[in-house]
Amino acid sequence: MTSETTEIPFPDLQLRLQSLQNTTELELPELLELQRDTVRLQSKTVEVYQAIADGFLRLGEPLIAYDMLSEGLKQWPQDLKLQQSMALALARSGATISANTLLQQLVDTGQQDETTLGLLARTHKDLWSQAIEEDRQREQLALAANRYEQAYALRPAPWTGINAATMALLQGRRDRAETLAQEIQQQCWADLDANPTADHYWTLATLGEAALILGDLTAAADLYRRAIAAGQGRFGDLSSSCRNATLLLQHQGGDVSLLQQWFQMPRVAVFCGHMVDAPDRPTPRFPPELEPHVYQAIYDYLERHNIRFGYASAACGSDLLFLEAMLALKGETHIVLPYEQQQFIQDSVAVVPTGNWRHRFEQAIAHATEVIIASQHKIASVNEVFFEYSYRMLHGLAKVRATQLNTELMPLTVWNQQAGDGFGGTSSAVHYWQQWSDAVEIIDINALLRAHRPLDLDRVAQTAKSVATVATAIAPAPPLPPEPDDFHPELRAMLFADVVHFSYLREEQFPAFVKHFLGTVAQLTQTSPHAPLFQNTWGDALYFVFASVQDAGMFALELCDTIHTVDWAAHGLPATLNLRIALHAGPVARHQDPITGYENYMGTHVNHTARIEPITPPGKVYASQAFTALAASEAVSTFTCDYVGKTPYAKQYGTFPTYHVCRCRA
Repeated sequence: MTSETTEIPFPDLQLRLQSLQNTTELELPELLELQRDTVRLQSKTVEVYQAIADGFLRLGEPLIAYDMLSEGLKQWPQDLKLQQSMALALARSGATISANTLLQQLVDTGQQDETTLGLLARTHKDLWSQAIEEDRQREQLALAANRYEQAYALRPAPWTGINAATMALLQGRRDRAETLAQEIQQQCWADLDANPTADHYWTLATLGEAALILGDLTAAADLYRRAIAAGQGRFGDLSSSCRNATLLLQHQGGDVSLLQQWFQMPRVAVFCGHMVDAPDRPTPRFPPELEPHVYQAIYDYLERHNIRFGYASAACGSDLLFLEAMLALKGETHIVLPYEQQQFIQDSVAVVPTGNWRHRFEQAIAHATEVIIASQHKIASVNEVFFEYSYRMLHGLAKVRATQLNTELMPLTVWNQQAGDGFGGTSSAVHYWQQWSDAVEIIDINALLRAHRPLDLDRVAQTAKSVATVATAIAPAPPLPPEPDDFHPELRAMLFADVVHFSYLREEQFPAFVKHFLGTVAQLTQTSPHAPLFQNTWGDALYFVFASVQDAGMFALELCDTIHTVDWAAHGLPATLNLRIALHAGPVARHQDPITGYENYMGTHVNHTARIEPITPPGKVYASQAFTALAASEAVSTFTCDYVGKTPYAKQYGTFPTYHVCRCRA
């Protein structure tokens, strides 16, 4: 195995990159391995970063592509292709405004080539689809159509031409749309004839779109099916084609459900389920001998519904069976643990002495696309809030993924449809998910128990007794120290803000700062419909706690807007007075501060929020991955969270996915 300091043979990497560029069958694990090897490579080239980022984009992994491109742009900040790919990664991740801004900057500096203009047009198309007011819709649609036409005039490429045709049809200019579609058809058929063995995904998908514009559904269905066969696994490309086809069918009053038949986009599942019965469980719920039947039920459901992206925890029993079934189907797995790994193993993996669960847990962790620890530590006395937090994170992360891929999110559970033994179990997760989803699909474990194993209670009792004998030989985990009685864990959103260059204020300016700056913030806390539950300040630092991510995000944006609109120079303060604002959400302990006598909130998630603020640009609002996930889970529509990459937090706290919070622009 190659160590972190060993030089990777460059010719070997080049061959692997060449294979990556030529293959139509990408595999995410191999691509992630290639990315890791590239990080260790001493002699890097811009082509290395570009090729790997392109691979992630084709697989529908825009966030990983973004991180790869960010590293490349640190070394080659002016490379046009890296910047164009960065804009595409932003657009596909949902950061439409950021992508639009980057591309407009390229155009404003004179970069008006076909690719830049075509990508800029794509962002205007996305802004059109997101707009609410009719004037805004017409403006963005016209900008998209004009930019696509401009790009096509520079070089008559099929991808800009077919998009120009689609925009023309959406504007009601059918003659222009059909003329362009017929031109593109001729180009694409000629390309197929001239290069019969090449990768023809985009050629066939473009022909499918042209057929839709011309109203030939039969031809469109055939061409899209051929395209999908050529682009198996290229979920990013498939999602892009499906999105355009959706726009056309909706505009023409067609049956949008046809797209699921044509594209068969894999779905995303968020999962929870019962653990295997502990040896001392008095009434069987998931006895160990039921494991193969539960696994088969999960596998069959995933295969039947074409689910290839899975989000779950990793407890022994249903969770690990779900992850194993996903991997058997060559799916992508994402794991969220409620708290740190070793404690989780003691609580939820190594509790059953049979089944080799610990080894299976380690294998699931090793093969996961990502593993997220929701909280580094758990509070001994109350666990419910930690499990609620991880369930909400799972749901939100899965929802973000489904949105990126333009596919369906399917909550799935293995459950007996009864209240659990305590808080934090499957019934709790299902309860939360039912608040945020139309339906939660249930694999009824009671039905499996009845179908595959008649209840022989004597045998169950004997099995439980023999297993319990083995279990007594396993030393129990040392108990966690008890928490004070007045600590009350709650799931809250937090805001930290800091005044930029506060230390530069002169002594005589402090009274004006307190009166006008802090006074303005205080007034906002009293008048905002999103007021905090708790507020505190020391020096130039502001700390707020909110009941929800919706309130925290909107208050942060209100605060940002307020600071920008005040003429600080008129109050004797620096005109450039500004804030850095950071947001996070997680379990925190409400308690009575024995020194001040006031209520306060404390916990590692407070520290996490504080570490985001110093790396936030002045005048911006940055948020954590957890905050973004909870906002997605709750379907917050008043602001967006745009990915800005994996960012090193202050004081060597670590590197984490970070997002820019922006007000939704109608």
